[in-house]
Amino acid sequence: MSEFNDFLNEQLQDPEFRKEWEDIQPEMDVIRAMMEARISQNLTQKELAERTGIDQADISKLENGTRNPSLKLLKRLADGMGMTLKIEFVPKEIAKN
Repeated sequence: MSEFNDFLNEQLQDPEFRKEWEDIQPEMDVIRAMMEARISQNLTQKELAERTGIDQADISKLENGTRNPSLKLLKRLADGMGMTLKIEFVPKEIAKN
């Protein structure tokens, strides 16, 4: 993983790349949170699909970033994992640390 981090740090020196990287971070945070929540409960995508009524293929698309979830869909996923969906706004200075 350090090779990736080294490469990423090098690429982030380019202002255009940095802007694009920062622009996709909210989406990446949602994907990461969904996957971490599912995995923390030892659930497969198929099991989560059964709990939520969301097709496993759609859960896969959400996790690989080819589909953007609606708020309603995120609530269904949270309910299926026995969790509450929490969305917050964080000042930019804190978010970058």
